[in-house]
Amino acid sequence: MSIYFLYILRCADTTLYTGITTDLDRRITEHNESEKWAKYTRIRRPVEIIYSESFENRSEASRREYEIKKMTKKDKEILVKW
Repeated sequence: MSIYFLYILRCADTTLYTGITTDLDRRITEHNESEKWAKYTRIRRPVEIIYSESFENRSEASRREYEIKKMTKKDKEILVKW
């Protein structure tokens, strides 16, 4: 059984990116180095992880990702400061 992580990245242009993964370290490396993945962040490097939550299954992580993606940037900034 895998643990799923929801994460928020701050991009070099100060935008925020939200995603889910089973391996945070690998995914951050992909966002910062891969030419194949992470189209949004590829032109906004470097990125840094500023927030994460863990979930027991993909469904819960995806549900939370959807909730966060609906938030305004201001609300996301408040969330990551907690």
